[in-house]
Amino acid sequence: MKELENKNNIKEIIEWILCILIAVVLALLVRHYVFTPTVVEQYSMKPTLQEGDRLFLDRLSITLKKEIKRGDIITFEAPSVKEPDVSKFDKANPVAIYNNEPTNIFSKFFYYVLEIGKDSYIKRVIGVAGDHVLIENGKVYLNGEELKEEYLREGLKTERTGMYYDVTVPEGYVFAMGDNRPGSQDCREFGCVPIKKIESKVLIRFWPFNKMGKV
Repeated sequence: MKELENKNNIKEIIEWILCILIAVVLALLVRHYVFTPTVVEQYSMKPTLQEGDRLFLDRLSITLKKEIKRGDIITFEAPSVKEPDVSKFDKANPVAIYNNEPTNIFSKFFYYVLEIGKDSYIKRVIGVAGDHVLIENGKVYLNGEELKEEYLREGLKTERTGMYYDVTVPEGYVFAMGDNRPGSQDCREFGCVPIKKIESKVLIRFWPFNKMGKV
């Protein structure tokens, strides 16, 4: 009788462990492939996004490889090299450097799924593949025409803060900048970002309540 009771207890414990494991796996899958909440920690997207804003990020669009469009606010893995050596600048290949890729299945799990040790940026897409982006006289020109950027603070100028101020976006890449141009480290410094490094699109802001809605 006691032996049967012990077996039942062990069975119940195993069932609880399996339920918890399944729940954790499902939560990780949803977070990585569908959507995830996040908190804005930097000021590079002011005035559109403020520090402390809470957002839902759309990861499903990236999972399904939906088109990234100009104007999308995205998150992406931060490049390994934030300010490349000027002597290595290649205008024909103006792309960001990623050279700290995890090498085994465990490090990939911790880095890409749990995102331990991984930094991400949130920026606005300015140019997509084939677009010519030129920053001149405090303004942005896209394919030869001045870009109307109503989302910027009035009177704000876009300065050439790095080497990548006159580039044609390569296939499979985007050119992105923060809305707070003086306080944003972005593609002007490190080059165009690979689409494969884009993690999500900003879906909605759910906090503060008075700003709740689509961004």
